Amino acid sequence: MPNETTNAAKLGALQQFATAIAANTPELPHLEKSCLQYVEMVGNLGGIANKQATLVASKQEASKEFRTLLLECQRLATVLRVAIKQHYGIRSEKLAEYNLQPFRGRKASSEKRRSKKQPELVPVQPEQQTPQA
Repeated sequence: MPNETTNAAKLGALQQFATAIAANTPELPHLEKSCLQYVEMVGNLGGIANKQATLVASKQEASKEFRTLLLECQRLATVLRVAIKQHYGIRSEKLAEYNLQPFRGRKASSEKRRSKKQPELVPVQPEQQTPQA
């Protein structure tokens, strides 16, 4: 048993030891009470291991079910958000109650930046060459 590293391997070694103890209990009268307690504990341990395996499988199934339901819920929420915007209008402040951003137009500072005229570019004239005599 000292070389076992996984819980399943440790449990297997303990069960094998319990089987040997149960078969030889009459030969160990001074350890009878402890041997019976050990055999009972190993039996309980096996039951708990089976329960744990069942719970792992049910956890995987629950996780799969959760992901599926979460995706469907997100899709329905998207539809409802659009319907709520359509019902109240995109500019209604009532949208804020649904944690939706109402359209409030552009900010004034961005309009000023867009309305500024671009500086006119002055074309550079090439230097005239003087005729050489």
